[in-house]
Amino acid sequence: MPPVLVGRQGVIDEFVEGLENGAGAPGRLMLISGNRGYGKTVMLGELRREAIARGWKVLPETASRGMCDRLLQALSPGKARVDAASISPSVSIGGVVSASLGNLSITAPEERALTLRDAINDCLAEMEPGRGIVFTVDEAQAASEQDMVTLATTLQHVIADQDMSPLSDDQKRGIAMVFAALPSSVDDLLDNKVLTFLRRAQKERLGDVMIPDVRDSYVEAVNRAGKEIGFDAAMLAARHSGGHPYLVQLVGYYMWRSADKRGSDTIEPVDVKHGVRDAREAFFDAVCAPVYYGLRSPQRLFIEAMARDEEGPSRLADIARRCERSSAWASKYRASLIRERVIEAAGYGLVRMSVPHLLDFINEKILWREE
Repeated sequence: MPPVLVGRQGVIDEFVEGLENGAGAPGRLMLISGNRGYGKTVMLGELRREAIARGWKVLPETASRGMCDRLLQALSPGKARVDAASISPSVSIGGVVSASLGNLSITAPEERALTLRDAINDCLAEMEPGRGIVFTVDEAQAASEQDMVTLATTLQHVIADQDMSPLSDDQKRGIAMVFAALPSSVDDLLDNKVLTFLRRAQKERLGDVMIPDVRDSYVEAVNRAGKEIGFDAAMLAARHSGGHPYLVQLVGYYMWRSADKRGSDTIEPVDVKHGVRDAREAFFDAVCAPVYYGLRSPQRLFIEAMARDEEGPSRLADIARRCERSSAWASKYRASLIRERVIEAAGYGLVRMSVPHLLDFINEKILWREE
């Protein structure tokens, strides 16, 4: 977790108000989207901290197959037990029935088999009035359709169960769900008739942070941690970060380290220069490389042609010519790259990169090998 979350207070406030305002508050169902490095995972962590501070139970998940099974186990950890095992045909574990060599079975207790809906309602029944459970799902685009449908429909039923409770609104237990996904996957994620519940989610798109806010955050974080940074150095660092949340964090870390290496308690412009250089390399590895290598071959060819323009923007006609492809081909992959938030429209027939330093990465790490 970074020491300061810059430019994100509005999202946090909406979520907190949702917890405090009761059932039906928009902030209780939220979809956070943003490109890689824009702080989706960090935001989920901050929302969990806010919920815990208010007495809510938090169940965090990163989407992958078996998500709902893991949630069931987390809600009812004592509801499964080993009921049969053996070491050999002649030596058995006391109190259980012997089984074949190496065999082990785990079953739910005999009284009833819990469903996810049962487990959530049972957990809510044990909580203080007015509190509830917050589910957070990171990388939601990686969840199986079955898991997302199961979770969405279950939560919808649980909310209906709680609405039928005779308790007053301020005493009812609640459910909140926040899920994070890449922008390119949001439409696919919600394009399911059974997921109507999730379509009602309040949508929060994480974008760049205002440069003055970044500057002020550097001053605040550096001073609070025991060093000093001047206004000009802080502004220089903020401008080089471009307001990209992960770059903000990287530049701050590496300029601090540069001052440490000099044995100085003051971050000077020279530290900013070294910090930006090191942050840029770290950003190449953490963001640019996964974006580039995650694309299909025609998409990579398209953005490699864009990189020839260095600063950009690039003309679609020039891209088609450099790739020796038709204008229809260029239009097709323009649309796909815009959808995946790798590039963006920059005017009629023009496009530019939307991932910071991706042009630099391609020119320095990819195209130079071909020269």
